[in-house]
Amino acid sequence: MKTVRKIYLLLLLLILVSGCIKLGPDYTRPETGITVPDKFHTVSDETDKIEITDCWWEDFGNPEINTFVDSIIKSNHDIRIATGRILEMRSYFKQTRADRFPSLGIQAEGRDQKIPLSSGMSEDDREFETYSFSLPASFELDLWGRLARTQEAARASLLAAEENRKTVMNTVIAEGISLYLQMEALERRIQVTKQSIENYRQSLKMIDSRYSRGLSSVLDVKQARRILARAEAFLPVLFQDLGIIQHRLSMLAGNYPETRPPRKMPEDYLKPLTPVKPGIPSDILFRRPDVRAAEAELESLNAMIGAAKASRFPRISLTGAFGYSSKEIDDLFEAKSELWNMAMGITQTVFDAGKLKAGQRAAEAKYKQGVSTYAKTVLNAFVEVESALLARKKQIERRELTLIFLKEARETLIVARKHYERGLVDYLTVLQAQQTLFTAEENLVLADLGILTNRVTLYRALGGGFAYSEELER
Repeated sequence: MKTVRKIYLLLLLLILVSGCIKLGPDYTRPETGITVPDKFHTVSDETDKIEITDCWWEDFGNPEINTFVDSIIKSNHDIRIATGRILEMRSYFKQTRADRFPSLGIQAEGRDQKIPLSSGMSEDDREFETYSFSLPASFELDLWGRLARTQEAARASLLAAEENRKTVMNTVIAEGISLYLQMEALERRIQVTKQSIENYRQSLKMIDSRYSRGLSSVLDVKQARRILARAEAFLPVLFQDLGIIQHRLSMLAGNYPETRPPRKMPEDYLKPLTPVKPGIPSDILFRRPDVRAAEAELESLNAMIGAAKASRFPRISLTGAFGYSSKEIDDLFEAKSELWNMAMGITQTVFDAGKLKAGQRAAEAKYKQGVSTYAKTVLNAFVEVESALLARKKQIERRELTLIFLKEARETLIVARKHYERGLVDYLTVLQAQQTLFTAEENLVLADLGILTNRVTLYRALGGGFAYSEELER
């Protein structure tokens, strides 16, 4: 019994020690070699006052956008794929965690056998039945932290999958809102084109009237018809583009592609947007899910170095069983039929031609690659934010200049018509003024679209918000 007690004490000590040693480096955030400024270069003052909200798309003040985003979150297939990836990694994490616990089984057996005559047994004892029931158990002592590091790597991979899902959601939502804004812009362009066509028709009617009275030449009539036909031919292309965007919007929401007639969009359909406060550049490391995912992957690769290193050391396993064995089933669970065994084994590879060492070197090389991937992800995040901030500034300047252009184009057309009616200029001057006005109105729509889509890009670049209540296990 003293020997048994010593064995139990030794096993208890090994179990306690096995939870304290983990070979390999502990994770710390690596140096990327990127010098991060105190503020973004394009932000020069404190006029940006609004922080990013969780549901940032609500800043557009459009209930239809809010409803559309809800349908994307619930039904988009890319999001569902990312959700399934989380469930997969969660199950894998549970597997690695289970490896650190003892395994317990049940074995039951009934056997009828006959011994050869050569065994020396009597004729009556040569044929007999045996019954057994036992609870076998096994446990690997994680003395070097191999299983702990594997669990650590699986946990980091699970975190990376969760962050990747947020990245997918942010990207899909941003794509959906951008498409919705393009749809509104196309509806406005269709409205502008229809108004221009109506103006061209009125001009043609006027020219026909003047021609019938001998006040205009046939060339004026031809030019008026030419410009009208050109505008009318432009309209089907806009309807085609509108339908294609509506199809893509339906797909993002997980629906069969649908189209709807364009709505009438007034010139002032653009709602003024409150400026965004981008914060400081270092916030990007904590706010953007793709950066957090890259760091989680890096943490997983770091843990795998420890697992690979621990694989080069001996593996210590404990096995045992407790149960009963008897020739009579009625006596199977009697005290006299009781049996048990306990064993401890050590396995160590003596020669593998450098296989395990190469595995450790490969894990270290993967980690170095991960450091570069993480640094690239961080740098790309800074580039996207700086580019979005720069684009915002220039898009606002563009719109201000476009408004001046539009004002001058309208006044020019008025003057050109008056001069034409007085015979001071030919009709080509009026047509050019009409075309210039149409171009100015188109440019204003595109400038508005640029400002709106830039806001979406800026929100996505800054990391967006993630107050999503959707359950993963749907």
